Amino acid sequence: MENVSHVEGKQMKQELFLPDDYRPAEDEPFMNERQVEYFRRKLLTWRSELLAGSRDTIEGLQDGTRNIPDVADRASEETDRALELRTRDRQRKLVSKIDGALRRIEEGEFGYCSVTGEPISLKRLDARPIATMSLEAQERHERREKVHRDD
Repeated sequence: MENVSHVEGKQMKQELFLPDDYRPAEDEPFMNERQVEYFRRKLLTWRSELLAGSRDTIEGLQDGTRNIPDVADRASEETDRALELRTRDRQRKLVSKIDGALRRIEEGEFGYCSVTGEPISLKRLDARPIATMSLEAQERHERREKVHRDD
């Protein structure tokens, strides 16, 4: 049900109007055009914020490659850089999950549990739009993981 127009023989998606105060509601059809567009925009905004932060991190790390004579200051600087790189790696993995969610939107699979096929609650998706499992399936998965870790 996407809005498509034809311009010079090419299909082009039309921008769906979404009020700034729109929030998905339980009383509308699940994953209707507005809900899908809401989550698509939310994911794209989150992704661009992460990428902008990554660029700042990289620039900061490049600027920070200076010779610090004091051993304690140098150690502190190295610790900061290691933490920054770990954060950067976490963000890279998050961008990958966001890309996966955007792919699921394109494929019409977004919002449905990968285990049960049931809809994931709108509340959960709003809080964690990269979620691939319903809360119940996620909890079962984590309990199984914990049992195997304790072995």
